[in-house]
Amino acid sequence: MNPLADVLTQKGVLKTQAIIEAFSRVDRKDFVPRDFQGYAYGDYPLPIAGEQTISQPTTVAFMLELLQPRQGEKILDVGSGSGWTTALLAFLVGEKGRVFGVERIPELVAFGAKNLGKYDFPQAIIVRAEKILGFPKEAPFDKILVSAAAEGFPESLLSQLKEGGILVIPVRDAVWRVKKLPGTPPNGEASKTEIQKFGGFAFVPLVER
Repeated sequence: MNPLADVLTQKGVLKTQAIIEAFSRVDRKDFVPRDFQGYAYGDYPLPIAGEQTISQPTTVAFMLELLQPRQGEKILDVGSGSGWTTALLAFLVGEKGRVFGVERIPELVAFGAKNLGKYDFPQAIIVRAEKILGFPKEAPFDKILVSAAAEGFPESLLSQLKEGGILVIPVRDAVWRVKKLPGTPPNGEASKTEIQKFGGFAFVPLVER
């Protein structure tokens, strides 16, 4: 177990064995810029290109525990940044799953893809975000993780989620866990959802095109 996984487990933030193993095997140090390598295991966000950050480990762990990724699932990672969350998800879905990381900043697309390439995860890719939020051409997804804060809940992402699927997204200063319930129309209108909200977080803003 690397130092970060050990600390987060002792804190009780990491609870699920598969997620603990993901944090142990996917080293945050591999996703941190060279100038900040000495801070890779600190429990705080670190700067990356484009005025963005690699998220605080406690926050990432909390969001993954809410998302509960499973083997074989197809997952969308919105705002992939350094590639760390994409790699963690790739480990969790395994060889039979798929992970699509989308990022709007070209420099971070390259940075994240390079970092992801340090691992043997052919089931995961990072691509440039398109004009529509998310990645509609690969929808529907079992799960969606968003790592930047929206001003309001983006219904367009809900339409890319399977029935019974889970979306974890920051909305302003809270993390929302949204479950899409059966009977939701395909276009996402009048969506039937089950929503839990957890306050006290801070994220970079989500830019919706």
